[in-house]
Amino acid sequence: MSDNATNKKLPLQGVKGLKIRVAVKADCPRLLELVHELALFERMPEEVTVTLAEFEDAGFGNKPVWKAFVTEADGKIVAFALYYVRYSTWKGNRLYLEDPIVTETYRGRGIGKLLFDRLFQEVKELGYSGMVWQVLDWNEPAIKFYQKYGANIEAGWLNASLSKEQISNL
Repeated sequence: MSDNATNKKLPLQGVKGLKIRVAVKADCPRLLELVHELALFERMPEEVTVTLAEFEDAGFGNKPVWKAFVTEADGKIVAFALYYVRYSTWKGNRLYLEDPIVTETYRGRGIGKLLFDRLFQEVKELGYSGMVWQVLDWNEPAIKFYQKYGANIEAGWLNASLSKEQISNL
């Protein structure tokens, strides 16, 4: 899909006044605000350490690693879904949904469903073998939302990570 076709604002079915489109660099300050809102909701606001410059570079620099779809309403971004390509040795290329975020005042209006529908379209267009993401075990509304799609919520896998500081100390 060309950049012009991808960035064209499309009216979302069934939701008056909302638009979904591909994120552009100028959206990054608002996207980072929503990231902070999500971190607060997930009870980990101190974990967001990425700077705006790093965020912009990761999405729009010389080696972009993420792409996002944004939803606009009332002249502002009220939701987004950020993803990147994950390669699975078992499954091949998969879309990894890092953060689906709908700002609190716009939840329950079908925006999450519309973003998921757009992501499913992206998976099909790019020929990926599927889509994966994480959800906190206490986030019942999100779990119920994902289960409506028949998503497999896996048990038994634990997340592991090392910070930049931890790696520099090795």
